[in-house]
Parts: sequence; structure tokens; C-alpha cells
Amino acid sequence: MAEVLVVTSKVKKYIKEKGEMNTSAETIDMLSKAVERLCAKGMEAAKADGRKTVMARDIIIDHI
Repeated sequence: MAEVLVVTSKVKKYIKEKGEMNTSAETIDMLSKAVERLCAKGMEAAKADGRKTVMARDIIIDHI
């Protein structure tokens, strides 16, 4: 299992409250992988722009 990058309890609470559903452990793993990919793409964009700071404009949801 990779490092968890999302708050498990918050994700489970959100899904329970909004969808009246349970959340599998695999869901948390997949969300963490998605966040990891977004961060990696954001770092690439910042680096390409000559910055050492990842900004909101570097995070593009279509990168998932």
C-alpha cells in the first residue's frame, strides 16, 4: 500500500453523508494515487515555468 495522501475519515464521512454509501480501502488507495498524480503534474508545470512553488494553476483536474 502506498502512502495515504487523503484523510480517510473525511472521505468516508463525505461519501456516507452525500451518497449514503460505505467506502472500501481500495477507494482510499485510488484517491491517494490520484492526488499523487496531480501533485507530480503540478510540480512538472511549476518547474517548466521556472518556479519552485506549485500554484493552483498548476493543478489541472484533467491530469488524473
